[in-house]
Amino acid sequence: KDYTGVDHALSDYKKKKAVVLMFIATQCPVSNAYNDRMVSLDADYRDRGVQFIGINSNKQEPVDEVARHAGEHGFQFPVLKDPNNVIADRFGAQVTPEIYVIDDKGVLRYHGYIDDDQYQKKEKASQDLRAALDTLLSGKAVSVERTKAFGCTIKRVSKS
Repeated sequence: KDYTGVDHALSDYKKKKAVVLMFIATQCPVSNAYNDRMVSLDADYRDRGVQFIGINSNKQEPVDEVARHAGEHGFQFPVLKDPNNVIADRFGAQVTPEIYVIDDKGVLRYHGYIDDDQYQKKEKASQDLRAALDTLLSGKAVSVERTKAFGCTIKRVSKS
C-alpha cells in the first residue's frame, strides 16, 4: 500500500517500459541527499514510459511521516509503506537509497545506486541509473547491471 492506503503491484505497471523501485527513507541523510535527484529522474523519464516507485521499509518511520516527507519533497511518484519488510526482504534490499530497475518483461536490469556522489561534490559523478535507463529505453543491453548501493541500513521489524 502507498501512504494513502492504495494497493500497488508490479503487474499494475506492465505497460511501462521499466519500473524503478527505490528503497528510500525519511530519516536517512544519505537517502535525503538524493530527494531532488529522485524527483528529477522521475520527471525526466515519466513521459518515456518509466514508472518510479518509492518504498519505505523502515520500522521507525510511520506512514504519516512517509506521507509528509513525500509531500515536502514534491514526490510525484507513489511511495509505498512496507511495514513488515516483506518487499525489502524479497528483493534483498539493505540500504536507503537502493535501486532496482525491472524491464517490461519483469527482468531485473539494474541494481545499485542512483549515482556515486552522495554529497554532490564530484565534478563527474557516475550516472549509472540514468545510463541503465537510457540504454534500456534504446533497446540495448545494460552494460553496468550492478553497482554497490550505499546509505543507511534498513531498520527491519524483528521476525521472531
